[in-house]
Amino acid sequence: MKFLQWIFFGIAFGGVMILKGFDGTLDPFGLVLIIAAAFFSGLVYVTISKIGKQDHPVVVVNYFMMIATITGGILSIFNWVTPKGIEWLLLLGLGIFGYFGQLYMTKAFQSGTTTQVAPLKYIEVLFTVTVGLLWFNEIYTLWSILGIVMIIGGLILNALYKSRTS
Repeated sequence: MKFLQWIFFGIAFGGVMILKGFDGTLDPFGLVLIIAAAFFSGLVYVTISKIGKQDHPVVVVNYFMMIATITGGILSIFNWVTPKGIEWLLLLGLGIFGYFGQLYMTKAFQSGTTTQVAPLKYIEVLFTVTVGLLWFNEIYTLWSILGIVMIIGGLILNALYKSRTS
């Protein structure tokens, strides 16, 4: 990454911080978990890129899902809550959307480089906000909108810079 790309990353990360807010309610344990999740996600993206087209995306996704099911099953033994009513449909939807999201993400990382594809994952913020607005009637403040604009702006600036230097 070039110096200017680090600045664009800083803009996007600043947007994340504004979106989260500086209210001090962030649980330190939650912060450790999200940093660990980001680290492991990065490892997954790089690994998928290195696998390349050697394995079909469905094979990669099925291994991912199998390992996640076993790990999640073991970790949930002492915290298990049986779903009731509509929760079964929500879990089914989560599984279906998660499967296809993972499949297309795997295809993207197999066809492009990590540095090309990973920044586009910021677009998830737009979809999350849209679903929050339309389905859950969430309300976003001016600070939230500023954070989202900074995230997407950093992404766009990085993509434009990358396309001009490639």
